[in-house]
Amino acid sequence: MPHSAPDPTSLGDLLHGTFRRLRRRWALQLAPFGLTPHQFRALNALAGHAGPGPHRPGGPGGCARDRGAAGLRVKELAEVLRIAPRSATEVVDLLQEKGLVERVADPTDRRATLVSVTPRGTALRGRIQEDQRRESDEYFSRLAPEDRVELERLLRLLAADGPGATP
Repeated sequence: MPHSAPDPTSLGDLLHGTFRRLRRRWALQLAPFGLTPHQFRALNALAGHAGPGPHRPGGPGGCARDRGAAGLRVKELAEVLRIAPRSATEVVDLLQEKGLVERVADPTDRRATLVSVTPRGTALRGRIQEDQRRESDEYFSRLAPEDRVELERLLRLLAADGPGATP
């Protein structure tokens, strides 16, 4: 029996439902660590693991990291996370209160401040990543190994910027 083309709306709904389920699991997983998914994304970005997408320079002098400084300016973090600078400031404030990041003077520009991960933040990030790998293995265990490989291939294809893609 020939396969009919799936309804694109149905595919979108399925993908969105899967994302919501994963996000909910991720939030529950992070709760014992006192973090939200948004805060962990910021911690990852500051640790140099911003995830997919091109890095955008932070102004005429380029990114702080490109200039050899440790850390990112809040504006650069906002660009990497694709959020408003004010939202990035709030996330950094919360992470700083928890002792996971610190603000330091930019050695290349006395007027600027950089945000960098503290040793405590690095250690917590490592524990969370281990936990995340375990949770991910459990969640995707219902898929055969070859199906996981195919799912990754398809998701990378959909996530890639291409003709007609919007940011």
